[in-house]
Amino acid sequence: MSALRRKFGDDYQVVTTSSSGSGLQPQGPGQGPQQQLVPKKKRQRFVDKNGRCNVQHGNLGSETSRYLSDLFTTLVDLKWRWNLFIFILTYTVAWLFMASMWWVIAYTRGDLNKAHVGNYTPCVANVYNFPSAFLFFIETEATIGYGYRYITDKCPEGIILFLFQSILGSIVDAFLIGCMFIKMSQPKKRAETLMFSEHAVISMRDGKLTLMFRVGNLRNSHMVSAQIRCKLLKSRQTPEGEFLPLDQLELDVGFSTGADQLFLVSPLTICHVIDAKSPFYDLSQRSMQTEQFEIVVILEGIVETTAHNDENDDLPLISL
Repeated sequence: MSALRRKFGDDYQVVTTSSSGSGLQPQGPGQGPQQQLVPKKKRQRFVDKNGRCNVQHGNLGSETSRYLSDLFTTLVDLKWRWNLFIFILTYTVAWLFMASMWWVIAYTRGDLNKAHVGNYTPCVANVYNFPSAFLFFIETEATIGYGYRYITDKCPEGIILFLFQSILGSIVDAFLIGCMFIKMSQPKKRAETLMFSEHAVISMRDGKLTLMFRVGNLRNSHMVSAQIRCKLLKSRQTPEGEFLPLDQLELDVGFSTGADQLFLVSPLTICHVIDAKSPFYDLSQRSMQTEQFEIVVILEGIVETTAHNDENDDLPLISL
């Protein structure tokens, strides 16, 4: 069996079958039960290894309006492709709208037809059509200032529109650039250099049955005030008959002794002692292999280089 496991890996489990009533070929003399390799059925996870929660909200009502009421956070949480699309779309629409306003002023004043009259003073000099109005807006908004197109003092509505353009441009720049800056400075990718052990193990340590896994920091920069917590997600039924599908229990990984405060200069082994207070105290080895539960490990800390709070959720599997 160990040879089969080494050959095919841990993604398969060995199943012993017999030939009676199964339609298999009869076994020869001295042959034992046949063994087949059956792919393991991957159980659905509540939290993926990358920390993404597999939760979908439903039947909330007015969910879209709730997200729009917190528009800034919604934009920061969007994927990069949607952020770039909204960034380009917002600027394009704002530019076309303001260029249209300058073109409307020139059209209503008759500047488009009188632009080449020698003694006529237009609202904006050298604006003959929509492309020239668009170029004037871009030169003004981007503070390029070529000097060929400029606003005159004979156009009060143009002065008011110029003030409105300056205020609107400042608001759009602050909102979109601030959103992009916060999204770029998020320390989500910092979690890529925080390594968790692929499996957790249960063995004796210091004379006590202990659940253990390891965590390490690949970068030379430290994580300030690093703290680790463990949550056990398991369904249970209360004595009153209420079913709790995702009951969260705290696993003690050294909260009382301060061992949950980490100094990640080298890989550390995180331990949870299985005593009378542990949720695993009443579970045997066989029941633990068949029990449906998940352990979520939460590592929080401040990135030394950016002073941003970092959080990495990983979910080690128990392998016994």
